[in-house]
Amino acid sequence: MRIVGFLVAVQGLAALAFAVAVLVRALNVTNGVALLGEAGFFGLLAAAILGLAAGLVLGRRWTRTPATVLQLLLIAVAWYAIGPTSLVVPAIITVVVCVAALVLLFTAPARAWAVDTTADR
Repeated sequence: MRIVGFLVAVQGLAALAFAVAVLVRALNVTNGVALLGEAGFFGLLAAAILGLAAGLVLGRRWTRTPATVLQLLLIAVAWYAIGPTSLVVPAIITVVVCVAALVLLFTAPARAWAVDTTADR
């Protein structure tokens, strides 16, 4: 689960980098007020993903389901990016990382860890 936590941390850092990039763009555009809200949204999203990653690394069982949902959502976003945009290579890298995380989330040791009732005591 720690490996998945590190993969999710990389995703959270990517989201944080995107939030910073949007913030920089907002500060360099004449009418960047709308972009400030977008930067704030992605900043909050990055913080949530990094919190999820920390929970995975620390071995909190509640993090398995949100991590699974995050990977499925990111696969859908990457699938969309492959179609109408020219971001094929980053999208394929995203899909590979997400599939690797999903495989790790559903291995036998991960499933046994998830149902262990003494883990969070």
